[in-house]
Order: sequence, then C-alpha cells, then structure tokens
Amino acid sequence: MRNIMILLVLVSVISCSTVRVNYDFDKTVDFTNYSTYNYYPEIQTGLSDLDSRRLYNAIDSTMQRRGILLSEEPDFYVNVQSKSFVTPNNSTVGVGIGGTSGNVGGGVSIGVPLGGSNLERELIFDLVDSQKDALFWQAISLSNFSENSSPNTREKKLYEIVAKVFSKYPPVIKKGKKK
Repeated sequence: MRNIMILLVLVSVISCSTVRVNYDFDKTVDFTNYSTYNYYPEIQTGLSDLDSRRLYNAIDSTMQRRGILLSEEPDFYVNVQSKSFVTPNNSTVGVGIGGTSGNVGGGVSIGVPLGGSNLERELIFDLVDSQKDALFWQAISLSNFSENSSPNTREKKLYEIVAKVFSKYPPVIKKGKKK
C-alpha cells in the first residue's frame, strides 16, 4: 500500500512539471542549409536579464551539441518571446443536496475548488532565415513555473524546456507516397 501511495505522489509531481511543446515548420525548407545561428538583433524575451542569460546558455549548449555554431553572419536567427499567465485550477469537489416528494423533486449542487491557481509560462521559439527574413520553424512551449524558485531550479527548468523544444529540430520530414 505504501508503494502505491509513493507511486501516485511521484506521478502527480511529474505530471505537474511536464513541458508541453507544439511545433510548426515550413515543409519546403531544406534544414541542412542551416549550420550557423545568432540571436535576433532586437530580441525581447520578456524574461528577467538573469533568466534571459540562463536561456541563452541553454540554447547555446543545445545548439553546440547539435553542431550548429554561433556566428556573426548566421544562416538563421533565434527569437524568443515569453508570457506568463495564471490558469485556474480545474480540480473541484462537488457537494449536492437533493430531495423528492411525490411528483416534485429538487436539488442544489455547488463545486468547491481544491488548491489554488497555477502560474504558467509560454515560451515561443522562432527560427528566422537571415537572408529571406522568413520564419521557417517555430516551437511553443508551455510549462508551470514558480516566481520564487531558486536560481538553480530556474536554470534546470530552462534547460529542460530548451532540451524538449529542440528535441524535434531539425524536423523529420516524411515523404508522401507518389501517385
């Protein structure tokens, strides 16, 4: 019984901290043409200066591991935007009272919320061709975060987000069947 409780707690903690990412890209682009990058000249991440530096370090580390080099004359620019918002907690407990007499029935029901609301951060990663000034790949991540977390926790979270975001870059383009 104790093992089941530990497992349930672990699953709930893991599910609350997951990073969700949606991807989109131009399927006509040849991604092998992109081997150097830099940050968009007028980048406004929406993060604090410290978190922006942590994010850039995470991106630089990830790109370097993928063989994509930081350059003064890049093939593409990385632009990152963020916004934070509060999502209501969807967990509620229903309480109801009902009664019936003869052919007449009635009832009252209310939902009591459990816990508070969640603070979420959306990070939008745009990769823009530097020659054409055209967006060719985009990832939008959504994750929970705490404004009061330690610098180490913030750094780990940003590295986790960047790893998940760039796990599908370059995209695998499936070739359709010819008719």
